[in-house]
Amino acid sequence: MSLIERNEKTINLLAKEKFTEEAIYQMTDAQIEYFHWLYFEDSVYDLM
Repeated sequence: MSLIERNEKTINLLAKEKFTEEAIYQMTDAQIEYFHWLYFEDSVYDLM
């Protein structure tokens, strides 16, 4: 993941107020992508 993409996803997760800033900075790229997917990505099943 690029640094720009990581920063954007970090800002989104901080805005959601589920994680502290320190916790997010300790996460790996894969963890940030997972939580961003979990909270922000729409699924086909969400629309049913």
